[in-house]
Amino acid sequence: MSPSLPVLALLCLAGQALTHEHHTDEIPEGEAISAQPIDTTLWIHIAIQIASFGIIFPTGMVLGIIHSRWHVPLQVLGVLLSIVGYFLGHAHGGRQFAHNVHASFAPILMLMLIVQVVLGVYLKLHLEKGLHARIRRYTVMGHGVVGKALPVVSWVQMMFGGITALGFCRGDHLGQCLAHFIMGSAFIGYGIILTILLLVGQIWLRRTGRSQEFFDSLIIAAWGCVNTFTEHRWGGPWVANDLQHTTMGIVWWCAGLLGMWLSRKRDGRPKRNLFPALVIMLTGWGMSAHPQDLELSTHVHTVFGYTLMAAGAARVVEISFVLRDKNTISDAEVEETNSFQYITPFLLYTSGFLFLGATEEQMNLLTTAGVSHVSYILLLYSISFLLFLFVCMLLHLYASYAWPLNPAQPKAMANGGLNGHVGHVDRRVRDAEEFELEGLMSDDEVGEDGVATAISKKANGTAT
Repeated sequence: MSPSLPVLALLCLAGQALTHEHHTDEIPEGEAISAQPIDTTLWIHIAIQIASFGIIFPTGMVLGIIHSRWHVPLQVLGVLLSIVGYFLGHAHGGRQFAHNVHASFAPILMLMLIVQVVLGVYLKLHLEKGLHARIRRYTVMGHGVVGKALPVVSWVQMMFGGITALGFCRGDHLGQCLAHFIMGSAFIGYGIILTILLLVGQIWLRRTGRSQEFFDSLIIAAWGCVNTFTEHRWGGPWVANDLQHTTMGIVWWCAGLLGMWLSRKRDGRPKRNLFPALVIMLTGWGMSAHPQDLELSTHVHTVFGYTLMAAGAARVVEISFVLRDKNTISDAEVEETNSFQYITPFLLYTSGFLFLGATEEQMNLLTTAGVSHVSYILLLYSISFLLFLFVCMLLHLYASYAWPLNPAQPKAMANGGLNGHVGHVDRRVRDAEEFELEGLMSDDEVGEDGVATAISKKANGTAT
C-alpha cells in the first residue's frame, strides 16, 4: 500500500464537508434534535470512530514511541477506518441535528489527522540530505507532539458527539454541562497521569528532583484560582451553589500552596506530603453533600463523593504506610509496584465517569426511563475498569519494549510479565536516555542490532 494513500483520502474530506448539506426540516422549533431514533448508519459511524480514535490511534501512538514496525500499518488502518466513519457521519438518516459543536469541531480533529499523516509519510521517506537533514529533527518533534495530542482532542470530540446525539447542553444547561464535563475529564486525566507515573514515570520523576506532590499541588492551586473567579458571576447575585463552588476553589488554591511548600526538605531534596490527598477527600465530602433536585441525581452525586473520598484516603494509606514517605517501594527497582497503589488512580477514573454522567439532563433522561441508581453506577464502574485496563495494557507495551526483562534480548523481541520490569536503576536510567534519543537518530546512526553507534552517542552526548 502506498504511504500517500491516506493523505489523498484525507484531502478528499475537505470537498465532501463543503458540499454536504445537513437537513433540519424535522427538528421542532426550540429543540436541538428531531424525534427520530438514531439509525444504523449513525451507530456504525459511532462504533468506527470510537475504535479508530479511541483504541487504534492511542495504540499506534505507543507503537510509534517504541519504534515498532507495526506503527505504520496500524495507523494506516486507523486512518482508513476514520475516513469511512467520517463519510458515514455525513450519510446517515434518522435523527436530525441542529448546528452543533460536534460538527464544528470535526474539521479541527481531521486537520490534525491530516497533518499527522503528512508528517508521518515525510519521515517514512527517509529524506536526510541537505535541507531535509535540518528540518527532520523538527519534523520528528512535530509528529510526536501532534500524535500525543490526538488522543486528548479525540476525547473532547467524543464528548461532543455524545452531547450532540442527545441534544444536551444548550441554553441554561450549558454552564452545568461545562462544569461536569471539564471536571470529570480532569479527574480521569489525573488518574491516567498517576498511572503513567506509577508504572513507567518514576525515572523521569527522579530526574526532576521534585516529589510528585509538588506537581499535584501546583495543578491544584492553579485550578483553585480558576474556580474561585469563574464559579460566580461577580457583580451579580449569589445563586444556587455559587458559594459552595467558590469556597471549594479557595480551599484548592490554599491547600495547593501549602502542598508545594511542603514538597521539599530543608536541603532541597523532594519530600512526600498528604495535602493533595486531603484536598481530594474534602472535594469528595463537599460533592457528596451537594443538594440535588432528583433522587437519582442525589444518589449518583453521593457515590461520586464517596468514591473521591476513598481515592484520597487510599492515597494517604499509600504514602504513609505502603511507601513510608518514599517515592517507590524499592530504591533499586524504581518501577516495582505494590498492588494497593492501583487503587487511587482507578478510583479517580471512576470519580471522573460518575461526574461526567451526573448532569441535570442525563439525570432527567434516566429517571424518565426508570433506570435505578444502582444499575447506572455499576455501569459507570464497568467503563472505568475497561479504561484502566486499556491504559495499563498500553503502558505494559511501552515498558516491555523500552526496558526488556532480559538486557541481552533485542528490544523488538522484548516481552515481559504484566508488572515485572526488572533491572538496576543505573541501567534503567541509561536505557531510558538512549531510548529517548532514538527518535532523533537517522538510520545511519543506528547499528543493525538497534544500538546507537559510538559516533552517534558522541554527537548526542551519551558516549561513556
